Amino acid sequence: MKATISEVKNYVGAEVTIGAWLANKRSSGKIQFLELRDGTGYIQGVVLKNEVSEESWEKAKELTQESSLYVTGTVREDKRAPSGFELTVTSLEVIQIAQDYPITPKDHGVEFLMDHRHLWLRSSRQHAILRIRDEIIKATYDFFHDNGFTKVDPPILTGSSAEGTTDLFHTKYFDRDAYLSQSGQLYMEAAAMALGKVYSFGPAFRAEKSKTRRHLIEFWMIEPEMAFCDHEESLNVQENYVAYLVEEVLKNCQTELKTIGRDTSKLEKIKAPFPRMTYDDAIEFLKSEGFDDIEWGDDFGSPHETAIAEHFDVPVFVTEYPTKVKAFYMKPVPGRDEVVLCADLLAPEGYGEIIGGSQRIDDLELMKERYEQFHLTDPSYKWYLELRQYGSVPHSGFGLGLERAVAWICGLDHIRETIPFPRLLNRIYP
Repeated sequence: MKATISEVKNYVGAEVTIGAWLANKRSSGKIQFLELRDGTGYIQGVVLKNEVSEESWEKAKELTQESSLYVTGTVREDKRAPSGFELTVTSLEVIQIAQDYPITPKDHGVEFLMDHRHLWLRSSRQHAILRIRDEIIKATYDFFHDNGFTKVDPPILTGSSAEGTTDLFHTKYFDRDAYLSQSGQLYMEAAAMALGKVYSFGPAFRAEKSKTRRHLIEFWMIEPEMAFCDHEESLNVQENYVAYLVEEVLKNCQTELKTIGRDTSKLEKIKAPFPRMTYDDAIEFLKSEGFDDIEWGDDFGSPHETAIAEHFDVPVFVTEYPTKVKAFYMKPVPGRDEVVLCADLLAPEGYGEIIGGSQRIDDLELMKERYEQFHLTDPSYKWYLELRQYGSVPHSGFGLGLERAVAWICGLDHIRETIPFPRLLNRIYP
C-alpha cells in the first residue's frame, strides 16, 4: 500500500511503500538507520540485516544523502521518534544515488546556502518554515471567507503608483509606461464598492535599495478593503485576523515550531484585543526612552518601532500619524487635519510593522485637494477619483506583509528564510 509519511499514523502494523529521499543515515553493526523525508514529513526507517534480503541490505549501504528511493516496511509506534512512528524496512528500491550533494550536515555560510537555495529548501528547518507559511496562507483564506469577504485579484501591471512613490519597477507596456504593482489597494477600493468586503492576496514589488533583515524586493501582500467601515471597525478586523493566524499555527504546526526552536509561550500570549498608542504618545514615550533625535512629524525607523514594541508582549497599534508622513488617500482625524485615521501594527520581539492600514478619504472635494497637493495629474488616476464621485461611502482597509508575519511567528533572524526564493537587493539567483 502506497502512503506518505504524514499518513503512516493510519497504518500502524501494516506494510506501506513510501517514495522518499534520504536526509541522513547512520549504522550500528547489523542495523542501518535511514532518516527519510517525502515532503510531508520525516520518519526513521530501520533496516535490520537479519530481516531483509542481502540485496536490500547492500542497497541501503549504498544510499547517499538525498538519494531517492521507494522504501517498503511495517509501520510501528515509537514515542521516542520525533514523529511518533518508525518504519521497519522490509525492502527498498533505489531510484537514483545522489553524488556529491553540496549541502552537508556541517555548517555552511549564508551566501553559500543562498546560492543553493533550490537545495537548501530540503533541510528540515526550511521545510518547517515553509509549512508554517502555508498554514498562515490557509488560515488567511479561511478567516476572510468565514467573515464574508470575497477574494479579488488586482493587476500586477499598473499605469500608476498606489502611494505616489518612486520606488517602482518600470517597464514598457507596448508603447506606454507601466510599473510592477507595489500594492493592490487602489483597485481593492474599487472592488469594495462593488462587493462590500474584499481582499487580495498576491505579489508586490518595491524597488527600495534596502539591505535590512525586514525587506524583500518581491513579497506577498494580503490587502482587505471594507465598504461602510470606519477606522475602529477596521482595527477590530486586523487584531482578530492576526490572533487567528497565530492560533491556527499553534494548533496545526507544533512539529514545525519545535523543529525551528520557536518559543511557543510567546505566541500563546497573542490574543485580541491589542493595545493601542497614539503617535503623540509614542513620541513622548520615545523621548522618555532617550531618543532625543525624534521630533513630532518624523516617521519612525526600526529602532523606534522596536523600542515601542518591547514594552508589550503582544502586537501594538500605533495610531494617528502625521498627515505629511502618510499616503495621500488617508482620511484626516475629525477636527485635526494634521493627523490621519491610520495605524501601524507593530509585532513584538523586534519584528516591526506587519500591518499598515487606514480609513480612506471618501469626500470628493477633499480628494481633489489631495490630488493637487500630491500633483496627481496623470490621467491614470482619474478612475480612482471617480470612486468618490459615484456613491462614495466610508471605507477602510489594510495590508499585511506575509513574509514579515511569517518571520515574526517563526521567530526568524532574517526575512530571507520566509519565502521560497527571496529577491534581495543583490540577489535574483536562483
